[in-house]
Amino acid sequence: MGCGSATVGTVASAKWVGPLMPSPLGGQVRTVIYYGPWLCSAAFMTRCERKCAAEGHPLMGCIWLADFKGDWEGRFMGFAAAAGGRAAITHCCCDYPKVTDLERRRKTWDRARKSFREEWGEEFGAWPRSGDAWPGHHIFDLAHGGEPTAPANVLPVPRDVHDVFNTEYPACYAPGGRWRSVGPDHPYVD
Repeated sequence: MGCGSATVGTVASAKWVGPLMPSPLGGQVRTVIYYGPWLCSAAFMTRCERKCAAEGHPLMGCIWLADFKGDWEGRFMGFAAAAGGRAAITHCCCDYPKVTDLERRRKTWDRARKSFREEWGEEFGAWPRSGDAWPGHHIFDLAHGGEPTAPANVLPVPRDVHDVFNTEYPACYAPGGRWRSVGPDHPYVD
């Protein structure tokens, strides 16, 4: 994950604003998720090139899925204070072979989905929904070896955006695709 500030670009495809949640060290935190997908910045593309090379695979593409923004408010040294930060959610599409146990991975996720969403909700607020609960998108996809229940591998995503992600992932792994292009440092506006 990398950090960035969203100051130029287009409007995000979707946005989720979580409730104020108690911070472990006092105060409260609100999480906001901005959804892409966007082309990765030069820094993220370089990071992916290094990651894939270290694992012995060429980089096919890089996809910037979302930004997590956390806003904290509380007291510091007796005074009201506020702080925040962002974390980019990206995926390096290294030329990984497809797994042979995809069905097992899907079943593992199916069995764990309810408890996973409950645990996620304890930190960020209730799992987002628009009628039905939003799908959980596996950042490192199951078909290429992603862990079904790793906390940092599942992102709640609106259904229409999830459909876009699922369409773009094969393109990210394809040779010479648009996901090998470098995008701006800040692809969207708040």
